[in-house]
Amino acid sequence: MTGQSLSRSASTNRQMATATQGSTLVDVLERVLDKGIVIAGDISVSVGSTELLTIRIRLLVASVDKAREMGINWWENDPYLSARSQELLTANEQLQARIESMEEELKLLRSQDS
Repeated sequence: MTGQSLSRSASTNRQMATATQGSTLVDVLERVLDKGIVIAGDISVSVGSTELLTIRIRLLVASVDKAREMGINWWENDPYLSARSQELLTANEQLQARIESMEEELKLLRSQDS
Protein backbone atom coordinates (compact mmCIF):
# COMPACT_ATOMS: atom_id res chain seq x y z
CA MET A 1 0.00 0.00 0.00
CA THR A 2 1.19 3.45 -0.78
CA GLY A 3 0.96 6.46 1.52
CA GLN A 4 -1.82 7.91 -0.63
CA SER A 5 -4.07 4.84 -0.31
CA LEU A 6 -3.52 4.77 3.49
CA SER A 7 -4.67 8.36 3.85
CA ARG A 8 -7.77 7.66 1.69
CA SER A 9 -8.79 4.65 3.79
CA ALA A 10 -8.23 6.58 7.03
CA SER A 11 -10.36 9.48 5.82
CA THR A 12 -13.24 7.21 4.73
CA ASN A 13 -13.28 5.51 8.16
CA ARG A 14 -13.51 8.88 9.92
CA GLN A 15 -17.05 9.89 10.79
CA MET A 16 -18.42 13.30 11.51
CA ALA A 17 -19.41 13.63 15.14
CA THR A 18 -22.90 15.02 15.59
CA ALA A 19 -24.79 16.14 18.67
CA THR A 20 -27.23 13.25 18.42
CA GLN A 21 -24.74 10.53 17.49
CA GLY A 22 -24.68 7.87 20.18
CA SER A 23 -27.31 9.69 22.27
CA THR A 24 -30.19 7.65 23.47
CA LEU A 25 -33.31 9.07 25.00
CA VAL A 26 -31.86 8.27 28.42
CA ASP A 27 -28.69 10.25 27.63
CA VAL A 28 -30.69 13.25 26.46
CA LEU A 29 -33.00 13.10 29.48
CA GLU A 30 -30.02 12.84 31.82
CA ARG A 31 -28.45 15.94 30.25
CA VAL A 32 -31.70 17.90 30.43
CA LEU A 33 -32.27 16.99 34.09
CA ASP A 34 -28.66 17.75 34.98
CA LYS A 35 -28.58 21.17 33.33
CA GLY A 36 -32.26 22.07 33.37
CA ILE A 37 -34.31 23.43 30.51
CA VAL A 38 -36.77 26.31 30.39
CA ILE A 39 -39.58 26.39 27.87
CA ALA A 40 -41.49 29.65 27.57
CA GLY A 41 -44.25 30.71 25.25
CA ASP A 42 -47.25 32.95 24.86
CA ILE A 43 -50.52 32.06 23.19
CA SER A 44 -52.90 34.81 22.14
CA VAL A 45 -56.41 34.44 20.79
CA SER A 46 -57.67 37.47 18.91
CA VAL A 47 -60.67 38.32 16.80
CA GLY A 48 -59.82 41.14 14.46
CA SER A 49 -57.80 43.59 16.50
CA THR A 50 -59.42 42.59 19.82
CA GLU A 51 -57.38 40.27 21.99
CA LEU A 52 -59.69 37.84 23.77
CA LEU A 53 -57.28 35.60 25.63
CA THR A 54 -53.59 35.47 26.45
CA ILE A 55 -51.97 32.44 28.03
CA ARG A 56 -48.38 32.61 29.24
CA ILE A 57 -46.68 29.27 29.62
CA ARG A 58 -43.46 28.87 31.59
CA LEU A 59 -42.09 25.38 32.13
CA LEU A 60 -38.92 24.36 33.92
CA VAL A 61 -37.69 20.80 33.60
CA ALA A 62 -34.86 19.89 35.98
CA SER A 63 -33.88 17.29 38.51
CA VAL A 64 -34.81 17.82 42.16
CA ASP A 65 -31.16 18.46 43.01
CA LYS A 66 -30.80 21.05 40.24
CA ALA A 67 -34.06 22.75 41.27
CA ARG A 68 -32.87 22.98 44.89
CA GLU A 69 -29.55 24.36 43.65
CA MET A 70 -31.53 27.09 41.84
CA GLY A 71 -33.51 27.83 45.02
CA ILE A 72 -36.74 26.16 43.92
CA ASN A 73 -38.27 23.85 46.55
CA TRP A 74 -41.95 24.81 46.80
CA TRP A 75 -43.09 21.17 46.72
CA GLU A 76 -41.44 20.48 50.09
CA ASN A 77 -43.88 22.74 51.95
CA ASP A 78 -47.01 22.25 49.86
CA PRO A 79 -49.50 20.37 52.06
CA TYR A 80 -51.25 18.88 49.03
CA LEU A 81 -48.02 17.24 47.87
CA SER A 82 -46.93 16.09 51.31
CA ALA A 83 -47.61 12.64 52.69
CA ARG A 84 -48.88 14.41 55.82
CA SER A 85 -51.35 16.57 53.88
CA GLN A 86 -54.50 15.27 55.57
CA GLU A 87 -52.89 15.60 59.01
CA LEU A 88 -51.87 19.20 58.27
CA LEU A 89 -55.32 20.10 56.92
CA THR A 90 -57.01 18.64 60.01
CA ALA A 91 -54.66 20.54 62.33
CA ASN A 92 -55.35 23.73 60.39
CA GLU A 93 -59.12 23.28 60.70
CA GLN A 94 -58.77 22.67 64.46
CA LEU A 95 -56.68 25.82 64.86
CA GLN A 96 -59.22 27.85 62.88
CA ALA A 97 -62.02 26.56 65.13
CA ARG A 98 -60.04 27.45 68.27
CA ILE A 99 -59.39 30.96 66.96
CA GLU A 100 -63.08 31.46 66.22
CA SER A 101 -64.10 30.29 69.72
CA MET A 102 -61.50 32.56 71.35
CA GLU A 103 -62.76 35.52 69.31
CA GLU A 104 -66.32 34.78 70.45
CA GLU A 105 -65.18 34.63 74.10
CA LEU A 106 -63.34 37.92 73.66
CA LYS A 107 -66.48 39.54 72.26
CA LEU A 108 -68.50 38.28 75.23
CA LEU A 109 -65.94 39.61 77.71
CA ARG A 110 -65.89 43.00 76.02
CA SER A 111 -69.70 43.18 76.02
CA GLN A 112 -69.80 42.35 79.75
CA ASP A 113 -67.30 45.13 80.54
CA SER A 114 -69.44 47.75 78.80
